[in-house]
Amino acid sequence: MKRPIFHFLKTIASSARDLAPIAIVIAFFQLFILQQPIPNMGGIIIGSFLVVIGLTFFVYGLEMGLFPIGESMAFAFARKGDVLWLLFFAFCLGFGTTVAEPALIAVAEEASEIAASAGIIKNSDDAMHGYADGLRYTVALSVGCAAMLGVFRIIKGWPIQYIIIGGYISVVIITFFAPAEIIGIAYDSGGVTTSTITVPLMAALGIGLASSIKGRNPMIDGFGLIALASLTPIIFVMIYGMVI
Repeated sequence: MKRPIFHFLKTIASSARDLAPIAIVIAFFQLFILQQPIPNMGGIIIGSFLVVIGLTFFVYGLEMGLFPIGESMAFAFARKGDVLWLLFFAFCLGFGTTVAEPALIAVAEEASEIAASAGIIKNSDDAMHGYADGLRYTVALSVGCAAMLGVFRIIKGWPIQYIIIGGYISVVIITFFAPAEIIGIAYDSGGVTTSTITVPLMAALGIGLASSIKGRNPMIDGFGLIALASLTPIIFVMIYGMVI
């Protein structure tokens, strides 16, 4: 019992240390630059404490559950030797985690409200829900495809830099043809996919797969899925904007 408790307390200390710079920056600018007292100090202290506890449980849960299951399933599929099932699993993992990503849900809803107020879509609940769902599923589809490409790259041992360079060249080219209203959303969608749910599972998948394939280095070949997951939504969302 001592070891889990010690590890949990260590995780709390680590979470507090990670959040400390944010608190210092906010306090410095509030007190010395704006020269105003911090409003609702009690609420901020309680909220900060809850953030530390929540982040601690989240990190602890990742270490106990998500990372091990991602790595173990990658090992199992690699031992099974069925590439098609492995690619299908990677697609489902990328799609499922992205659809459930809280940051993406928030951005898609905000984008639908802005689109409705700008007259791009009808100002109705159905139109806004349809627009937000379209964005979500487009981004989720792109991350699923990115996971498949990343897994196939690990299997084949392809260098990731050429894929990334080619991808961003495609982004620049498509930007010239995409509607101006969708470009900003597309570029932001690449960032919101790399958040709390998607990153741990995608990283665990890549590291576990690279560790289980002879001749692959987890440090060299295991990483890179997150880069692909942040690149492909930009392309897919701009194409989605051109289609609709």
